[in-house]
Amino acid sequence: MKEKTQVEDINRSLYDFKDIEDDAHFYKFQEGLTPDIVLQLSKEKNDPDWMREFRLKSLEIYNRLEVPDWGPSIEGLNMDEIVTYVRPKTGMSAKWADVPEDIKNTFERLGIPQAERESLAGVGAQYDSELVYHNVREEVAAMGVVYTDLESALHGPYAEMIHEHFMKLVPPTDHKFAALHGAVWSGGSFVYVPPKVTVEIPLQSYFRLNAPGAGQFEHTLIIVDDEADLHFIEGCSAPKYNVANLHAGCVELFVGKKARLRYSTIENWSKNMYNLNTKRALVGEGSKMEWVSGSFGSHVSYLYPMTILQGDHSHMEYTGITFAGASQNLDTGMKVIHNGADTSSVINAKSISKSGGISTYRSSVVIGPKAFGAKSAANCESLMLDDESRSDTIPAIDVRCADADVGHEAKIGRISDDAVFYLMSRGLSEENARALIVSGFANNVSKELPLEYAVEMNNLIRLEMVGSIG
Repeated sequence: MKEKTQVEDINRSLYDFKDIEDDAHFYKFQEGLTPDIVLQLSKEKNDPDWMREFRLKSLEIYNRLEVPDWGPSIEGLNMDEIVTYVRPKTGMSAKWADVPEDIKNTFERLGIPQAERESLAGVGAQYDSELVYHNVREEVAAMGVVYTDLESALHGPYAEMIHEHFMKLVPPTDHKFAALHGAVWSGGSFVYVPPKVTVEIPLQSYFRLNAPGAGQFEHTLIIVDDEADLHFIEGCSAPKYNVANLHAGCVELFVGKKARLRYSTIENWSKNMYNLNTKRALVGEGSKMEWVSGSFGSHVSYLYPMTILQGDHSHMEYTGITFAGASQNLDTGMKVIHNGADTSSVINAKSISKSGGISTYRSSVVIGPKAFGAKSAANCESLMLDDESRSDTIPAIDVRCADADVGHEAKIGRISDDAVFYLMSRGLSEENARALIVSGFANNVSKELPLEYAVEMNNLIRLEMVGSIG
């Protein structure tokens, strides 16, 4: 076996297959974004009247707002060339055996059915713009837990609950791509966990964008009621094409009093993807919101999960890692707003960049005027593996209450020659010493990731090296 001589980029061979390539298997809209396309989508979805009007209003807002000018360039993204809706010519199934073979092969190769059988309480699988499979275990459903596709829920007994919550945390006016999402969203999941119900094993949604030149705009809405507990896992991947693809999903999380929600994400998009996702959580009194985020793919990312600590004694933890390789500019981080008294937040963010990759940590910590006794501690560490790559830290801290304790610590650098020398003095080769340092750097983040996604993390930090890094 030939020995490897550098830190590996993520092994994308698992994700770069394409099972369906001819248009006979798909129904898709024309490229671009117009009122007629939005109305066509609304009709396709059998939207209630309020949703149709919401889409059209969102389109107006989209056309009015400017593209952000403070982050990585997205000049390569042209909405006139993006197909906003693509669906396989199949309906959604609750039985895996009923999913068409070609689509089933895709998800089998990604390990979704196996993960469901072994360790998940329920699974939703989206292929391009539509869910093709959704199922939840009987014992979980018997507790009153609702886990279904959002579009079906719009026409069921929870329709009013969705109307009450849909894009209230992330309004279309928030930014241009939130407005885009409001106009052309499709697919996604709705979860409701009743009061005092603990879901012992995770629920999962997996999003696969297979079509070239397409956008994916799924909406995830989760409501965890008072004293309830849930772990939700989100996974994403796409094959690589030589045209731009777009992901502009939206996640809205509502956490009741004395409840807990853990939201884990592994985003492993291909390097032609523009990932402009928006995630936000509203947290009630005495509750806990946990984010675990792995950003390993895409050409450009803007991704900043936001938590609003509304209730007194509420708490947020964010654990994230970003890996930026060649041709990647990943602008990631988090936002937290402390509104309640005695609220607390802990941020632990790490990034690795190599081969000219650019990794930026961008954060916003706001302590509101009534957040007496609030505490926030942020730790951001970045590791550059060569002279080509770049890493930046851009924190913003806004404290409007005298009784608060806020700290931010950032560390950016390369592998220390002193650390390598010390490990070599303990008997390690130089190559193994460098490998050990990088593995240790990522370890306290990677151990928080769901076990089902260990293969993706292993592809990131498997460091069998001979010679120098970079």
